[in-house]
Amino acid sequence: MKPKAKHTADATMNAAGQAKRRGNESPAKRGKKPALSSWTVEQPSELLPFLLEHVKHKGRNKLKSVLARGQVEVNGRKSTRHDERLMPGMTVTINWEKVEEEVEIPGLTIVYEDEDLIVVDKQAGLLSISTPLGEEETAYRFLTAHVRRKDPDARVFIVHRLDRDTSGLMMFAKREEVKRRLQDSWKEAVPERLYYALVEGEVRRDEGTIHSWLKETKTLRMYSSPVPNGGQEAITHYKVLQRSKSYSLLEVRLETGRKNQIRVHLESIGHPVAGDKKYGARSNPIGRLGLHAGTIAFFHPTTGRYMRFESKIPDRFWSVFREA
Repeated sequence: MKPKAKHTADATMNAAGQAKRRGNESPAKRGKKPALSSWTVEQPSELLPFLLEHVKHKGRNKLKSVLARGQVEVNGRKSTRHDERLMPGMTVTINWEKVEEEVEIPGLTIVYEDEDLIVVDKQAGLLSISTPLGEEETAYRFLTAHVRRKDPDARVFIVHRLDRDTSGLMMFAKREEVKRRLQDSWKEAVPERLYYALVEGEVRRDEGTIHSWLKETKTLRMYSSPVPNGGQEAITHYKVLQRSKSYSLLEVRLETGRKNQIRVHLESIGHPVAGDKKYGARSNPIGRLGLHAGTIAFFHPTTGRYMRFESKIPDRFWSVFREA
């Protein structure tokens, strides 16, 4: 699925222009509503104002829903952009009988959704939300398009983030109130988050705890101090699941949730996450960052129900031990 366009304010231009009607537009003669409506553009316009001008029996919200569901084509190509530019000679077609289909969201699998929340399994390489550089392909963007297929005014809200190159489970809210409830009592509301980390070297201790203070430099790199340094206290617990002389696979439990916490902490004990060049890794055996968010458990902010979701350890993480 190609990413849908950003939600923009409805165009106000009135130059919708006149259009020649084509196709089967005589429901009275046939006694039923036609499956298709089609027009040829005669003057420059934008798509939503054009539709509002020529579909008198549908309101703005209904037409926005028709757009969001992919029922509109411009010159035979599906379009969901309210502000798509139309030029004379173009053909606009609406398929009124098109059945809404589930569309695959690139880089994401929705594992749970209700009126308040969406829990997804994100692939490595996909941003959670755009950076100041304005990248288009983000989990936030794709999920916004997903919820707007049913309600053009629907929104999603970031509750927490995963680094671009970290895969696994993350949660979005569908109402701002839900987002605030979760974030305001995060430690109590989300009592369990487990990660899996493939790290360089043989971790000798079967389990351990890393306790330090994290602070960010002007170059946006986090660093760890064993004593308070004006930064944020961070606590990470780990357990070895598999080891070799070259790599170890760890189960990591966060007691706090600081920026890059796992990556910084594991570097601080001499075992950087595989593929994490920013934090000291010298190898990249699986072609990606060796970090996966495997479990998230929380009390539902509306119902109070305890919910727990798991995502299995990626096969690539095990491959380095099979090859050893």
